[in-house]
Amino acid sequence: MSRMDSGEIEAQLAAAVAILEEAGPIALRHFRTSTTVENKAGEHAFDPVTAADREIEAFVRRRLRRDFPDHGILGEEEGFQPGANDACWVLDPIDGTRAFMSGMPAWGMLLGLTLAKRPVAGAMHQPYLGETFAGVRDGEAWFRRGVEQQRLATRATTRLEEAVLYATDPGLFATASELAAFERVSQACLLRRFGGDCYAYCLLALGQVDLVIENQLQPYDIVPLIPILEGAGGVVTGRDGGTAQDGGFVVAAGNRELHARALELLNSD
Repeated sequence: MSRMDSGEIEAQLAAAVAILEEAGPIALRHFRTSTTVENKAGEHAFDPVTAADREIEAFVRRRLRRDFPDHGILGEEEGFQPGANDACWVLDPIDGTRAFMSGMPAWGMLLGLTLAKRPVAGAMHQPYLGETFAGVRDGEAWFRRGVEQQRLATRATTRLEEAVLYATDPGLFATASELAAFERVSQACLLRRFGGDCYAYCLLALGQVDLVIENQLQPYDIVPLIPILEGAGGVVTGRDGGTAQDGGFVVAAGNRELHARALELLNSD
């Protein structure tokens, strides 16, 4: 098993941030252009991948193999490459491909580190906005735009009636039961908004929104975000209150009290 102290984890997070920021110009070359879009899902569904997704993942993998040759890599486009120890990088080259291909800047590049399958550090870079969010699960999280950097902290809203809720798309709640559960919470909130993908979770860490509830997530959609959210004081779990690192139905909140109230209502039928 890999053993890293807090200083080593911070150093690896810094390396992850540098790699994502170096990959940013690749995304910008394709954003708001007629970049190639393919459908990975086949004839009766739509799961887009762009040339930018593939190029960014290839670039980040090369950097990771060079700098961390013993670490595994799990990426959305190229799958899992095992390493020589239990450290693994989790990569989503563009989280929010639908936003990316439609010119909306609510997307980001995600890279997280797990040790023994536990998320310990993560980063999100949005090159069009020039923003980076990063955090350590048992430490702090921070936000940087340009030369200005600040510590991230979720806000203290505890009542659903005062909460701002985000979800990327109501279509993620595929069954009647899932949609009804989401509607129970969203109708109790002050405001609900759709869209955002990874950017919504970062807004939660920044203290701009209070809840994010989604379904059908993959590990690479959420693992890099968990250390950012928890480093900012937030809570993120599955609908059952267990780990969110495997994806699926995910509930993120700014604090434990609000999170508990959301879970209670989600599971009240």
